Amino acid sequence: MESTSGNDGLGIATQIKNRDLIGRRRRQIVESAVQLFIEKGFHKTTTREIAARAGLASGSMYEYVKAKEDILYLVCNAIHEEMETSITEVMEKAGQGRQVLDDIIREYFMVCHRMSDHILLIYQEAKSLPAQWQARVLQNDIRIAGIFADYIRRLMDAGSLPRRDEHVVELLAHNITVLGHMWTFRRWFFGKKFSIEEYTGVQTEFIMGLLRK
Repeated sequence: MESTSGNDGLGIATQIKNRDLIGRRRRQIVESAVQLFIEKGFHKTTTREIAARAGLASGSMYEYVKAKEDILYLVCNAIHEEMETSITEVMEKAGQGRQVLDDIIREYFMVCHRMSDHILLIYQEAKSLPAQWQARVLQNDIRIAGIFADYIRRLMDAGSLPRRDEHVVELLAHNITVLGHMWTFRRWFFGKKFSIEEYTGVQTEFIMGLLRK
């Protein structure tokens, strides 16, 4: 079996050399697997079920991945990519300024709301991944926090926010990511008291208050 990273640069073994085809087929597999994992859990979902939902023969699917754990990692990676893309698009459209940070935080919270089942899936099932994939999932999560940290540094450099120590900047950036995830874990409680817009507004006000001190 030839080992190639395909379109995504993930290094998952595949027998196919056409990178465009690898990308298309893996997207089919991910889209089919994510709903099955959410519905049934990772361990109760079979590769045969994933292949059937993706419209592939079981044998054909193994040309693009070698194990169910590879599929779970592709799912986790796709979730992080969608979150990163949404945040980056807001940044590119909005330019710079403290108000933009409010908008970025709100967009991130809305993405967390839309993908709450997907985020819960990562937390519940990532432990089933081999160590190398677990490490990459954690790095992806850190990369999302890094987007917020970079923007906070830019605002400090521009004088829009007071200067803070680097370790405080990183802590505040991770606070943003965790507060977004908290809606996923505590929606059963907060959903009775807040709409997602209200929750986002209160948490954004809290975060910005910390940043402005």
